[in-house]
Amino acid sequence: MDERNLAGLFEEHRTRLRAVAYRMLGSVSEADDAVQETWIRLGRTGADEVNDLGAWLTTVVARVCLNALRSRERRREDPLDVRVPDPIVAPGTGGDPEHEALLADSVGLALMVVLETLSPDERVAFVLHDMFAVPYEEIAPLIDRSTPTARQLASRARRRVQGHAPVPDPDLARQREVVDAFFAAARDGDLDALVTVLHPDVVLRSDGGVARPRQTTVITGARNVAAQAVTFGRLSPYARPALVNGTAGTVVTAHGRPLSVMAFTVTEGRITAIDVLADPDRLDALVPAPSGD
Repeated sequence: MDERNLAGLFEEHRTRLRAVAYRMLGSVSEADDAVQETWIRLGRTGADEVNDLGAWLTTVVARVCLNALRSRERRREDPLDVRVPDPIVAPGTGGDPEHEALLADSVGLALMVVLETLSPDERVAFVLHDMFAVPYEEIAPLIDRSTPTARQLASRARRRVQGHAPVPDPDLARQREVVDAFFAAARDGDLDALVTVLHPDVVLRSDGGVARPRQTTVITGARNVAAQAVTFGRLSPYARPALVNGTAGTVVTAHGRPLSVMAFTVTEGRITAIDVLADPDRLDALVPAPSGD
């Protein structure tokens, strides 16, 4: 098969492969690198040698991601209390088609944060089985485990996800109303109104990056988060609505530069999680420029 036909076949699977890699790695750039490495390996093998191309490509990109996760774990010297993965941000007004496809197929940022706490093998088993319906029999050899062990790893990861990653309400307009109410209360310094819009067990996670570790923190409980949220009120003039991993969020910009991305998880009409990325080393590459820039 010539390279042009091979490239055409690969493009049919690119969106799925990028979604797999992003959920595995939590990094847009690393996900793109994993997809590129998968294309290189396909070029070496050739589609004529592959019976089920989609399954083969999924296995290859998963193996590339697993190697990256294991390497990341070995060299981890990260002082951060929490790492917020790369958000998928869009203004909701269109843009790059591939970026929009990843946004449409993304999962909430709160879930991505929980995935960061899993071991590499747990993450691979859970993502492949629960999110992409890959059978345990195919996952087991990928992680060098038995089929029952692969099932156990996914089950362990599932329990952690269910306990720490609330499911967002499906109504995006209702999500936006709740987020707007949050900012209005924060702007007015109204602690009681903030507590009303926050779930009692709400968690606020903020990642300022390794250069600003003091701005990396986790705060829990409605009263504690409300007290912290009052400081967000001064950011209201610089905040603009955005879709963050497919849910209502906000991008804060000043002088044409992004200062932070805020993702809100709204469950049953209350905010259950707020995930903030304020890492300047990542924001410029992740946040689309405002319209007219």
